[in-house]
Amino acid sequence: MWQQLLQQLKVGTIKALARSITFIENEQPGYEQLLESLPANSGVKIIGVTGPPGAGKSTLVDGLIYEYVQLGKRVAVLCVDPSSPFNLGAVLGDRIRMSEWYTHPQVYIRSLATRGTMGGLHPKIIEITAILKAAGFDYIIIETVGVGQSEIEIAGLADTTLVVLVPEAGDEVQTMKAGLMEIADIFVVNKSDRPDADQFVKNLRLMLAPAFSNKHTELPVIKTVATNRSGIQELAKAIGQQQTTNNKKRSWLLAEHAFHLIQKEKMKGINKMELQKEMETAMADPTFNLYRFVKKFYQ
Repeated sequence: MWQQLLQQLKVGTIKALARSITFIENEQPGYEQLLESLPANSGVKIIGVTGPPGAGKSTLVDGLIYEYVQLGKRVAVLCVDPSSPFNLGAVLGDRIRMSEWYTHPQVYIRSLATRGTMGGLHPKIIEITAILKAAGFDYIIIETVGVGQSEIEIAGLADTTLVVLVPEAGDEVQTMKAGLMEIADIFVVNKSDRPDADQFVKNLRLMLAPAFSNKHTELPVIKTVATNRSGIQELAKAIGQQQTTNNKKRSWLLAEHAFHLIQKEKMKGINKMELQKEMETAMADPTFNLYRFVKKFYQ
């Protein structure tokens, strides 16, 4: 089955793409062989979009889709939503803002749930991104939950990370600086038609000046009003000018992911329910020692 999916993926079949992502998410038999057979494709630009809730990330992504479609590009969008606490599925509240693109032949949109992960991303985000690369898209846009400082993983995955803020975020900027603020390649001040937007942009640029930050060059700050697509063209231009320089961050993310995959493989033969039963039996021994108990599983 995976061989057939791979062949269809390479010719850009959308149904095969959707099935492949589900295939990976559910870890169906053959999913590892599919991943191992994917061609290398380093020419795809990955754009991460993050920022506090309510900053207008989905509307901004909608504007970027429009801009790239006008240029004749194929765009894939992964919208990583908060998980339902009951079934770990995605809460799809923001997807209505991109509704016009769902049937467009140049656009593919997929909502994913974080499934409880703390980094603001889906646990299979790296694998799903690899699938999209193989399907021949020009741009992959990943919109994350916007949970604040724990959302650093996106910087390791994206070629360019956009941090979206609004003028009212002035008081939050200092608290975000240690985390979310430092992962940005481009700052987007959305809803910049609101009062005090110019003052906020000025203060942000002062804070980001090389003399006051650990960056060697001043980062771009782009003003947008995503609802009427104002500033989106300038933003797309700034993204195009960004160089991919985050290899250190990416190697960190991939090393973390590799560690998780190796750990999962090593733990494959251990069943938690059986482990609990063995633990109950072992605890009846008055000389029980947790570390001696654990050691027998990895010797």
